[in-house]
Amino acid sequence: MSSLLIVDDDLEVLALLKKFFVQHGYSVEVATDGASLWAAMALQPPDLIILDLMLPGDNGLMLCQRLRQQYPTPVIMLTAMGELSDRVVGLEMGADDYLSKPFDARELLARVRAVLRRTGENRPLTAEVPRPLMKFADWQLDLTRRELRSPDQVMIPLSAGEFDLLLVFVEHPQRILTRELLLDLARGPSHEAFDRSIDVQVSRLRRKLEFDSKGVEMIRTVRNVGYLFTPSVTRQ
Repeated sequence: MSSLLIVDDDLEVLALLKKFFVQHGYSVEVATDGASLWAAMALQPPDLIILDLMLPGDNGLMLCQRLRQQYPTPVIMLTAMGELSDRVVGLEMGADDYLSKPFDARELLARVRAVLRRTGENRPLTAEVPRPLMKFADWQLDLTRRELRSPDQVMIPLSAGEFDLLLVFVEHPQRILTRELLLDLARGPSHEAFDRSIDVQVSRLRRKLEFDSKGVEMIRTVRNVGYLFTPSVTRQ
């Protein structure tokens, strides 16, 4: 049973969503603000957080940024009226997906399932052959643990979306990838997203790779086409 933490200051919305997700087999905890969010995280981090943008005190963007610094838990952001700026900033802060209010609970369920699939919800519990390590420019991507380490062996935190995007790049090195192809490979062809979302996540990924890149331009922009992952990649 996957666990969810739903954070919203609207008690009616919380009650409806909790009932809906429990009926679909999820364990659900709720929070109404930042304080109750951190209390829930300290008790037991969930498999996924559904986080409303508009909250009393620290808003959803601030909370998402702090969550990303401390936990690998994926976050789906709920934004009012589908404002483009809110969605872009949400992705900048580390959200893995977003959904505009008002929304159909069935669509939110589909997005929860998609994000959990990407983060390994359905990984078999029995012993399996471990996936290889991917190495590039002295960096190391552990596909089993979903961890990225710098040349100095510093662990670089990645959101689920950033990990999936980096995995696409390392599996297709030194090849130009269009934005549309990146969306299809990282999120699946059924994912509806505006073009800017890939640009935002590439920008975030670039900043993290520049943490200790020793002057290497890892992800090169190919104007009017897409992106190119420049290092050679080896598997171990």
